[in-house]
Amino acid sequence: MSLRTSDYDYALPDALIAAHPPERREDARMLVVHRAEGRWEHRLFRDFSNYLSDGDLVVLNDTRVIRARLFSDDGRIEMLLLEALGATRWRSLVKPGKRMRVGSEVMVGGVVGRVLEVLEDGDRIVEFERPLDLERVGRLPLPPYMERQAEAIDGERYQTVYSRVDGSVAAPTAGLHFTPEILVQIQHAFLTLHVGAGTFRPVQSECITEHVMHTERFELSEETVGAILRAKRVVAIGTTTSRVLESCCGGDGGLKVGQGRTNIFIHPPYEFQVVDMLLTNFHLPKSTLLMLVSAFAGRELVLAAYNEAIREKYRFYSYGDCMLIL
Repeated sequence: MSLRTSDYDYALPDALIAAHPPERREDARMLVVHRAEGRWEHRLFRDFSNYLSDGDLVVLNDTRVIRARLFSDDGRIEMLLLEALGATRWRSLVKPGKRMRVGSEVMVGGVVGRVLEVLEDGDRIVEFERPLDLERVGRLPLPPYMERQAEAIDGERYQTVYSRVDGSVAAPTAGLHFTPEILVQIQHAFLTLHVGAGTFRPVQSECITEHVMHTERFELSEETVGAILRAKRVVAIGTTTSRVLESCCGGDGGLKVGQGRTNIFIHPPYEFQVVDMLLTNFHLPKSTLLMLVSAFAGRELVLAAYNEAIREKYRFYSYGDCMLIL
């Protein structure tokens, strides 16, 4: 076990960062990691259901990415809408910040917004004079490492096929591999966690226990909790799903129905209470997501599997290939 941030680093060739989606969702490669034997095998995502047994439940995050990236009408201000605080009020990340002090105004799509508050972390609370038409004025906020603007194809492919609850600024990427045809073949249930911009931020502190985790909104329904309690094994699709399930786990091993916010930071030596199997994409070095996966499968095994994926030229990050951990 290591609590040093530097021990969750690895070198990735830029050529392996997936800037565009594969031709078909199910064509992603899948590195299957067997924790008990400390080994892996190379498959395709279309083989996913072969690793499920009767009684297994696949749990997916049904959040939908909003068109949260905005530019002012004069082109001087860029905004990322982080969270809706009402019909016209948003918590936002803006740049350049020096132009957006308390009382400053910005016009987006002909709608005037005013900065009401500057928070300690630099985010702004911005109130618009009427609701924004994000479908008209907004852009999908692709991750910075793609180094490109959103294109027409991203409107479909940077959403899961089962997305239905608006609220995220980043996709729950492990779910991007599913198709409607695959989904109907497996027992599944949904929860919601709205992914925030903090998902891309690397841990800056030397010791991971000093890192302050960002918070994200979630909802776990009574229907899904019931399905989980009846399941033989719980298969979490992505780190976002895992965070909700582990956040809602009570001390008695039960699950709590409800909605709220979570800032749970899962890292070694955390012991999972709910999740039995995990499907996840390949994550950024020194990220909290990589630390969560390391808690589930062991840091040494995970980094060895990452090195194997690099040798085999897997595609990394949001539009990349995936790893199924058994």
